[in-house]
Amino acid sequence: MKNILALIGGGDRDEVVFETALAAAEPCSSHVNFLHIHVGPIEAARGSAVEFATGPALRGALEDLEHRAKTYSRLAADHIRDLCEDSVIPDEMVGAHRNGVTASYRIETDNALERLTASGSQSDLIVMGRAKQTQGLPSNTLEHLIKRSGRPMLIAASNAPQKLTDTVIVFWNGSDSATRAVEAAKPILTKATRVVVATVLKGRKQNGTALAELFRKLADCEINAEPLVIPADGRGLAIQLASVADKCSANLVVMGAYGRGIARELLFGSQTEALLRLTDKPILLMH
Repeated sequence: MKNILALIGGGDRDEVVFETALAAAEPCSSHVNFLHIHVGPIEAARGSAVEFATGPALRGALEDLEHRAKTYSRLAADHIRDLCEDSVIPDEMVGAHRNGVTASYRIETDNALERLTASGSQSDLIVMGRAKQTQGLPSNTLEHLIKRSGRPMLIAASNAPQKLTDTVIVFWNGSDSATRAVEAAKPILTKATRVVVATVLKGRKQNGTALAELFRKLADCEINAEPLVIPADGRGLAIQLASVADKCSANLVVMGAYGRGIARELLFGSQTEALLRLTDKPILLMH
């Protein structure tokens, strides 16, 4: 996990995203590439009420969006400069103040999802805030990146973490996405003090073979994980998982994301989104 992409919006969540990215970078002495997308007024207007405005109302709305975009970009640059001042040193220098972590910052303009997907696909991890986008990015940015970038995503909590490696809980259901999430998280799991692998019994037998194989692979990487079986208790799955993460005092949650087919998601909703609402912890997701 040498290259981490972190999205900086120019809002009040920038510090949390910054500190979460550094917490992920420190165990591996990674480089963090902080990226801000300047979303121009035409792109920001798509899908909003502005798109249907005409005449003077349209002109005024576009001017307002342009002003907002410039403000977000200015604040994003100011935030990164201020936050990096005492935390990491520029990439062109040798060494770093925080366990070998280096950082860089760039701004790109428009075509937000395409640019984010392209940059994310070249990174080992993508870090972003949990709240819905308010700096001009599409509201489905998180889901789009998880599904299209092919890379793991670390979703920040509401507060900045001191570290991610005291207790890590892995929610395991035997799915391909859960397997990929564990594989992606191994650089962090190898540094963790405690790793808990939690499975939920849902009225059927566990896949003991797959679970045993998971523990074998973790042991091969010198990750001493402990099992935790969660009996079904009639509550929703996401509620159970959030409760277990709290009881374990987890610093980080690792799980597969959006594992259902599109039709099932439309009918039943996403456990991924439900857990994001219910637990205020950093969550590493992999589709």
